Amino acid sequence: MKKIYLDYAATTPVDKRVLKEMQPYFSEKFGNTMSLHSFGQEAKFALDQSRQVLADLINANPNEIIFTGSATESNNLAFKGLAFNMPKGSRARHIIISSIEHACIMETAKWLSRGFRVTKIPVDKYGMVNPKDVEREIRPDTILVSVMHASNEIGTIQNITEIGKICREKKVYFHTDASQSLGKIPIDVKKMNVDLLTASSHKIYGPKGAGLLYVREGIKLVPLLHGGGQENGLRSSTVNVPAIVGFAKATEICKKEMAAEGKRLVKLRDKLIKGVLKIENSHLNGHPKNRLPNNANFWFEFVEGESLIMRLDLEGIACSTGSACSSFKLEPSYVLMALGLKPQESHGSLRVSLGRFTTEKEINQLIKALPKIVRNIRQISPYGKN
Repeated sequence: MKKIYLDYAATTPVDKRVLKEMQPYFSEKFGNTMSLHSFGQEAKFALDQSRQVLADLINANPNEIIFTGSATESNNLAFKGLAFNMPKGSRARHIIISSIEHACIMETAKWLSRGFRVTKIPVDKYGMVNPKDVEREIRPDTILVSVMHASNEIGTIQNITEIGKICREKKVYFHTDASQSLGKIPIDVKKMNVDLLTASSHKIYGPKGAGLLYVREGIKLVPLLHGGGQENGLRSSTVNVPAIVGFAKATEICKKEMAAEGKRLVKLRDKLIKGVLKIENSHLNGHPKNRLPNNANFWFEFVEGESLIMRLDLEGIACSTGSACSSFKLEPSYVLMALGLKPQESHGSLRVSLGRFTTEKEINQLIKALPKIVRNIRQISPYGKN
């Protein structure tokens, strides 16, 4: 039985074109970018070229791109780097985040709450942040606002440009986690009024172990890692050249294929949504239209999500209940609860995320398999429907 992978929001397979681009940098062009000899300079050239490719995609300058090991690291650097750079005795100790941020934002903000005040902005039933709520919460002591570009769980795309404009007018730094949106929808950090932006390689068919933080020129951060001074002194450690080269190649492919791939995925996504919502007592989570082209998130009454995932897996179909980082926590999704769902309802969720290698046949197989699985689970449901 051929397995069907529909969890592209968790991670993506490395595109063969990306792998081919990376291979020489493991054993042939293996130099350290800090070395002055030809081996090192060859690696340094590849690093510089990669930085330019990533900068071009988001309309940034190359010197504003800081390579990291992951989106989690980038988010930590953005938050802690700004917080630790506040002058001693400064009263500017307020941070604003949305209530549906990724766990690495939530946990970083929680850790900083020992010395900083953190405000969580609510969302509406579609997971949208109201820019006016952000404006209302900004105070004289606010240093940072962070709202993700698009939700990894429900796919909702935020009005980043308007939020960024408000922050710029209020002279408050604005950060967005674009890990799920990079390569899927256009990003322009200048038009979007973004000061800091996070992205990740393994979400766009590049390798794991490479991420980036865009830092607008002039913004000062305190580094998390101290050492040899790589990445403009913000990320000391020997540069992972193969992963970064792969990240750049994946970005290059996305830039060329984004429009066509987006149209194809929207068509498959909408077919999936239409098919799944024919199941009795099923609901769509997130915005019905303003969502990522590859994301569909549902909740089913009288169904437990983990059972749904396991039964789909037995059918050879891989999906998830939500964020991969929270998949082993048998707790209701805080993202879905922020939308207004009750804990019991949040437990019955299913995230289906499509990708470059998803076919219409695979979507048809899921639409065919899901009703029977849901019906069987409901027959033995602990939630009261038999």
